[in-house]
Amino acid sequence: MIPLSIPNISGNEWKYIKQCLDGGWISSSGSLVGTFETEFRKVTHAGFAVSCMNGTCGLHVALQIAGLGPQDEVIVPTLSFIAPVNAVRYRNAEPVFMDCDEYLNMDPQKLRHFVRKECTLTRQGLKNKKTKRIIKAIVPVHVFGNLCSMDEIMEVAKDAHLAVVEDAAEALGSRYTKGRYKGYFAGTIGDLGVYSFNANKIVTTGGGGMICTNNRTLAEKARYLINQAKDDPVRYVHNETGYNFSMTNIQAAMGVAQLERLGTFLLAKKKNYSLYKDKLRSVTGLRIMGIPAHTRPNYWFYSLIVDKDTFGLDREELMAKLSASGIQTRPLWYLNHLQAPYRKNQAYRIEKAAWFWERVLSLPCSTNLTEADINKVVGAIKKEKN
Repeated sequence: MIPLSIPNISGNEWKYIKQCLDGGWISSSGSLVGTFETEFRKVTHAGFAVSCMNGTCGLHVALQIAGLGPQDEVIVPTLSFIAPVNAVRYRNAEPVFMDCDEYLNMDPQKLRHFVRKECTLTRQGLKNKKTKRIIKAIVPVHVFGNLCSMDEIMEVAKDAHLAVVEDAAEALGSRYTKGRYKGYFAGTIGDLGVYSFNANKIVTTGGGGMICTNNRTLAEKARYLINQAKDDPVRYVHNETGYNFSMTNIQAAMGVAQLERLGTFLLAKKKNYSLYKDKLRSVTGLRIMGIPAHTRPNYWFYSLIVDKDTFGLDREELMAKLSASGIQTRPLWYLNHLQAPYRKNQAYRIEKAAWFWERVLSLPCSTNLTEADINKVVGAIKKEKN
């Protein structure tokens, strides 16, 4: 079987993890946690990096230190993994769902229109006319490693006095090549950015996450909260409610080894994206989604758009056929505003997200995928062309 996305364990992972085991330093107090954070700052150019248990924990803490409280609201995408939406609810706050653009990311034009036409700026903050709640933040998600239009999103946030927490879980290595944020990496533009190192990510620690910021005060607050809010770690004095969200030394050991090969992984991702695009270019009814202008994405996932009218099968039918051939693919996530816990929440002019949800299929994209593997996938797809 050709899996969708699996880890590439081919560097110093065994060596560094063995160092942890041999030395007995396996918890969050080990030195490799600090090494991982330092190396992560280097590859992202972030001012500060605070490791944590996973990306969802990172989003939870980031939203808390961004000022989100009970009954506040946060603007989130309907098309994303559910983690950032759940993190809003963890704070007893409410999501407001936004549509996507042509690259599956938050639509900046609809965002601007919503803030200007559906909200009022008051002394308490940006008030949603419909719900009467105060909106505190925006959570743009860099879906599949494609970069959001952060220049426009940041302008909206500045005008409306909103915090920005970037969900860069899927976008390690993605950066802007032109414009206001030329040279900036995903997760380093907003007030805070959060990454994930889940098993299917371009760099993995088996789990794990990272909170990035260029604000020292926010970084110190994040580290304080994820380590149980210890005001006196010797006498166990706690003046706030903290969390047991710290990363282990074993996870960090794997992360250090993975970061050493990030450049190789990025090259493999780009090469395989180009192979898919070239080999499927002639197939009527199919196209590989492009990339936003003025960006260099990490090409984490490859999105195939399936047009049933001209290809002959819809997304679901093609997915079933490929599965029968031993090829694992995945549809987009079910739209968040339709998920049972969030059906009563406000969703603003959701149109493109619904269109893409019916048509996008993610193809195998592991960094150790070979050209022979890609030929097998492409051959199986072409076989189903009616």
